[in-house]
Amino acid sequence: MSTEELFDVTLNVKTPKLNKLPINPESYPARGRFPSWLHRNLPKGANLFKTNAILAKYRLNTVCEEAKCPNRFECYSNKTATFLALGKECTRNCGFCDIDFTKAPKAPEADEPLRIAESVKELGLKHVVITMVARDDLPDGGATHIAEIIRTVRERCLEVSIEVLTSDFCGSEGSLDIVLKEKPDVFNHNIETVRELSPRVRHKATYDRTLSVLAYVKSTQLAGHVKSGMMVGLGENEIQVQLTITDLYHAGCDIITIGQYLQADHRKLLVKEFVTPEMFKRYEEFGYSLGVKQMYCGPFVRSSYNAHEVRKLLVPKG
Repeated sequence: MSTEELFDVTLNVKTPKLNKLPINPESYPARGRFPSWLHRNLPKGANLFKTNAILAKYRLNTVCEEAKCPNRFECYSNKTATFLALGKECTRNCGFCDIDFTKAPKAPEADEPLRIAESVKELGLKHVVITMVARDDLPDGGATHIAEIIRTVRERCLEVSIEVLTSDFCGSEGSLDIVLKEKPDVFNHNIETVRELSPRVRHKATYDRTLSVLAYVKSTQLAGHVKSGMMVGLGENEIQVQLTITDLYHAGCDIITIGQYLQADHRKLLVKEFVTPEMFKRYEEFGYSLGVKQMYCGPFVRSSYNAHEVRKLLVPKG
């Protein structure tokens, strides 16, 4: 299966409906709907099936599946996955995200922390990423549940480093403190896009509130590293991306990820541009010129993609 096939949404067998895409800059001579840098061979190997089996055994959700991440086959083959906590229905309906939306999601499952910990152990992970759906229906936004997951994983998997990718908890420092008290190795909260596009791309979160959350986390010094990420190809320009990188740097981000937005469903925001590898390299170099410790930029980069390798670059050797 090709990348192009992964993102062609078929509503039913008889009437396929393809996502609308920008013009392929390599379209002469014709090369298909996606440029060459967005084509890749799918990995093969028994680990892909083993990872699927373990996740099914423990009844766990992953953002890989729910958000239709293009890297999920590669990650599963490498025995990695980003766990999606607090259910698979979100109380926010962002224009880019394919996770199901509801105003009344199910109550958190009390045994989910244990199931995640046992899965981490069975997968043999050294670095685990725990993300969450936004749970604006809960008094603490789900912070207590995330903290319990961190504690349980640490109790049962002593050498595992832990990265959390959280919502903004509506800006509540009290909720952030609940998570930060567990001292995650990486605290990640994505800004998603540039300031000008944020109101259209995100449902409830705001650009400035994200910066405030990141700055607060940095000020507490309770997280090993502070991280954020964004998508490009939504209609932003280079100056706007540079300003966003600058804002994230001043908010205290040690790690910044930038990847190509790809439309997971025909109902979601359209891709406005296929960003070239050369432009991703320019964004990377710009971040480093400011003093960002680790930039991870590329067409297939996602916030938690290769998270263990990215963090490893920041951990002192010896």
